[in-house]
Amino acid sequence: MKLLIVDDDPLVGQSLQLLLGKEEDFDVIGVAVNGQEAVELCLQQPDVVLMDIQMPVMGGIESTKMIKKEFPSIQIMMLTTFRDEKNIRLALQAGAEGYLLKSAPIDNMAAQIRALTSGTNVLDPDVLKTIIEPTREALEGLTGRETGIVELVAQGLSNKEIGEQLYLSDGTVRNMLSIILDKLELRDRTQLAIYYWQRKRNMLP
Repeated sequence: MKLLIVDDDPLVGQSLQLLLGKEEDFDVIGVAVNGQEAVELCLQQPDVVLMDIQMPVMGGIESTKMIKKEFPSIQIMMLTTFRDEKNIRLALQAGAEGYLLKSAPIDNMAAQIRALTSGTNVLDPDVLKTIIEPTREALEGLTGRETGIVELVAQGLSNKEIGEQLYLSDGTVRNMLSIILDKLELRDRTQLAIYYWQRKRNMLP
């Protein structure tokens, strides 16, 4: 798996390159110090870009937009110290598939990168807690079984794990997820998880 690291702090970039480079299935193809360099290095077709947010010349949000436009198959993992709601939302709107904090242990970070490439959108639990904006849609538009699937997605379960819990095939889970996303007018699993936690928080006294 080819990784591109993007961070304006040389120490952070070098540390991630060293630590992640020790993983047998990871190949760090470069370290960019700003978003513009990241776009240029994406010509080497990395599988995943670990993207910082605030950088000189070009920040991570704008860089993510450009990369997703020019190289839609490349997956973006925002890796940052910021967990304010504005940055999280901007990153997801720009097309990022994952959002992790730099404080995450390296083993967990590596596991989340692998999960990302296997089709699982990644959102750090601490990041989810910062998203508090009310939503207009209601889960009442779903059936009981569909609501159960949403809850399991929000807990981070894969389609296979959801199927095992609900005694459904992978194909059935995929089809039901497509129906749920269509009903709620959401794009992907990350948005679905955010939606669920928003509703749960809004229901708290």
